Amino acid sequence: MSVITELIRTEADGSISFGNYELKSKTKVSDFEHNGDLYKVKTFCEITKLERNGMFAYESVPGTSVTGFKTTEEGVSFTVEGLGDAQIIVGVNDDTEYALSMNGQKVDEYETDLSGKLVFSVELEAGKSVEISIQKVK
Repeated sequence: MSVITELIRTEADGSISFGNYELKSKTKVSDFEHNGDLYKVKTFCEITKLERNGMFAYESVPGTSVTGFKTTEEGVSFTVEGLGDAQIIVGVNDDTEYALSMNGQKVDEYETDLSGKLVFSVELEAGKSVEISIQKVK
């Protein structure tokens, strides 16, 4: 995996990829259409942020590159890469319990509050990606 040079793109499997943690200055793309939704991405070495239809979807500090970002009624999945450890916030449903897995291993379960944001940290190192899965607990 590598940075997304076009900042955001649609993948063949219907997911999106976004983010470029190598940029030294903030760069953004607005009004990127995908499956009837409008996305906006802001990214550089310090932060990567994604909005869908004007609503929060993803943020990482420092910046990251995300591939295969897919949302369903049951949760969110994606692969993330960066230069070092990152704090990630993902917008999901409010007041809902989710199971977080990294590279296929369950990490923990979290319950969102009224903001519907799930916050977690991931250990990253250059050139290695981590698969993230956030799924509703049934």
